[in-house]
Amino acid sequence: MTLIPPIEPMLAEARRELPPPRSLPGNLVAEQKPDGFRVVLFARPGLVMVQSRRGADLTPAFPEIATAASALSEALVLDGELVVAAKGRLHFGELQKRARRRRSSAAQAAAEHPANLIVFDVLEAGGKELLDRPYRERRAMLEDLFARDVLGAPFTLCPATPDRATALEWLDPAWGEVGIEGVVVKGSEQRYLPGRRAWIKVRSRTTAEGIIGSVTGRVESPSSLLLGRYDDTGRLRFFARTTPLNPAARRDLAGRLRAAGAEHPWHGWKFSAGWGSSGELEHQPVWSEFVAEFQGDTAVDEGRYRHPVRFVRLREDVTAEHVPAFGG
Repeated sequence: MTLIPPIEPMLAEARRELPPPRSLPGNLVAEQKPDGFRVVLFARPGLVMVQSRRGADLTPAFPEIATAASALSEALVLDGELVVAAKGRLHFGELQKRARRRRSSAAQAAAEHPANLIVFDVLEAGGKELLDRPYRERRAMLEDLFARDVLGAPFTLCPATPDRATALEWLDPAWGEVGIEGVVVKGSEQRYLPGRRAWIKVRSRTTAEGIIGSVTGRVESPSSLLLGRYDDTGRLRFFARTTPLNPAARRDLAGRLRAAGAEHPWHGWKFSAGWGSSGELEHQPVWSEFVAEFQGDTAVDEGRYRHPVRFVRLREDVTAEHVPAFGG
């Protein structure tokens, strides 16, 4: 029995810390989480397809992956993360640009910024689907495919470890700077469950500072904060939005923040409701006189945090001129 696209990939639930032992079926194994596009690759006679997490066909945008898949000596369905390296790291922005290219433009982009598929699971081999096999068996089969050179460049085996200390090292922000967002934790006896959030994802996080430039909700009861940093021309640039504030933070900030008018650099500006979203945020600019400490992950593109950050506290010992410059 073979798998028919599109299929829903198995997903991970976000956690702030590594889970305790035995929290998933069997022994725990941690895999590196690269910053890229989740894809399922169908590579068998009569069907070569790079399927996105949501079922879209990305094959025309990544001809080098399709060509390599067509040349494989064994029929496979693989699960992994599509990545592009640029500027010394896995670069999500360049990957996004590539996903929009087609035909000769896609071929040119493949030559300039080639993609790799970091593979972490095999869902079908030799015409047999493997979803009911435990993770440890699927991982052993995947490692064997690389050991026998069935899989080679542009395919890469995702690093994995049963050692908790090594997993904690992978959560160091230094890994985030090169494009490893954190780890995904799996149980050695887990079956592959399409569409289910049955793995656990832990992102690498670090603290930083930003200037409070605007709020969502009312200034008297802010829902979230829009943070900015000054660029080298002295312009305040939006670079992060917080998750919803807790009640204590709302009360504290409500008595401190002051609404700003037309003189504010963000007056009348429109900001996206989320990365890749066409929606717009309704926000109220405030005087840029307070600095917020926040905790965020390491997914930063062109100076902006791709995911919402978590407000930690006001830094009353720090003024705006001491906040790092935009992009710094």
